[in-house]
Amino acid sequence: MSELVRLSISIEKSLYEQLEGLVSESGYENRSEFIRDLIREQLVKREWKYNRDVVGTLTLVYNHHTHGLSEKLTELQHDHHSEILATTHVHLDAHHCVEVTLMRGAARRLQRIADRLRRQKGVLHAALNMSSTGAELH
Repeated sequence: MSELVRLSISIEKSLYEQLEGLVSESGYENRSEFIRDLIREQLVKREWKYNRDVVGTLTLVYNHHTHGLSEKLTELQHDHHSEILATTHVHLDAHHCVEVTLMRGAARRLQRIADRLRRQKGVLHAALNMSSTGAELH
């Protein structure tokens, strides 16, 4: 287990009360765990900001009846085979599909890949979730 450090902070009472509400609503057992996760979230944002090796998931919702869209998405994914680790395709109904693509690489490159995929005609929604390889979160 890593070495723990205790620290003390000063914040306004109203902010403290809001913090306690957030901790309680989020289901954390204590405020330390909550604050650790807030710090890790900022560290992940920094990894993306400084174009580090990161992990991201791109969720695409699209109408599979759009002419040529499935082929175009597959072609773009093959163009970036070194960054795309896996893709899961699910049929939502008779017309709509969702694909979740797991990617790893330089942050800006993953953003560009996500942008290319989301701009395709027939894509109804796209969301890139930024994450980390974990190497810088210790």
